Amino acid sequence: MTDAISERNPVPAPRSPPAYVRLAGDVERPRSFPVTALRDLPQYTIEAEYVCAREGPRRHTFTGPLLADLALAAGPRFDPLITKDRLRFLLAVTGADGHTTVFSWGEIDAHYGHNDVVIAASMDGRSLETDGPHLAVPGDLAGGRYVSRITRIWVGPAERAIPL
Repeated sequence: MTDAISERNPVPAPRSPPAYVRLAGDVERPRSFPVTALRDLPQYTIEAEYVCAREGPRRHTFTGPLLADLALAAGPRFDPLITKDRLRFLLAVTGADGHTTVFSWGEIDAHYGHNDVVIAASMDGRSLETDGPHLAVPGDLAGGRYVSRITRIWVGPAERAIPL
């Protein structure tokens, strides 16, 4: 039997807190970006088609800042006057489910690979404020590097990630 009072005055579902991504590692300014702050950076939109291992073919429109712009905002500790110094840096992007993918700085740097990898604040016109940002990798045919609900981006030199 249901309670007549609770039927007339349902308790609203708790609102999820806004999602954010923490940027850390060998950077001058480690910081957290809520999805709303991602919208304050220059925005890029990509149309993506890829195959998800669990859900099959996917097609989405992602909008948000570039991974390179977000990482540069944290001040990675490479020598900006020596262009190739940044090539020893890696970026590890991790989602709430623990899924992680890694990029070399050269893949996203405008002087080298210039791959416009997007940290999406919206997907298909829908805000990701409570879900968390998504990583979108243009040109990838498989969805393995499309990280959902990003919680952390680590930036640092390869020698810190992989002891030599």
